[in-house]
Amino acid sequence: MPEPAPETLPDSAETSDRFAQARTAQSVALLEDYVELIGDLIAEHGEARITDLAQRMGVTHPTVTKAVARLRREGLVTSRPYRGVFLTDSGAALAGKVRARHRTVVSLLVALGVPPETAELDAEGMEHHVSEVTLRAFEAYLARQD
Repeated sequence: MPEPAPETLPDSAETSDRFAQARTAQSVALLEDYVELIGDLIAEHGEARITDLAQRMGVTHPTVTKAVARLRREGLVTSRPYRGVFLTDSGAALAGKVRARHRTVVSLLVALGVPPETAELDAEGMEHHVSEVTLRAFEAYLARQD
């Protein structure tokens, strides 16, 4: 049985603002995923190669090349032909922030009884959409659990 239509449809300006915010959030989430992965690869292997990024992200080489160009424009990475991709100071700071946010979301989910493997998967999507206010509440809750 289909759900009933809402009593009133929000006006078009409100709706378009919501969709624009969602698109921006998706775009930022993708940048954050790349920066976090680049940081992880550098920590583990000393460099992050386009090939490794493509394999880990499950995308094509040209897709990663385009993303890295955007990261470069944003001042988050440096790269040179036939060399790896490296984080700038700004990129490293963002990677650290994203990684900490991810760990907080995973920790909260595990504290709520979610199995660790599931918590890791779920946090991957949630971590980018959690506000600073909500994140601080998660951290406060976790601190009370210790």
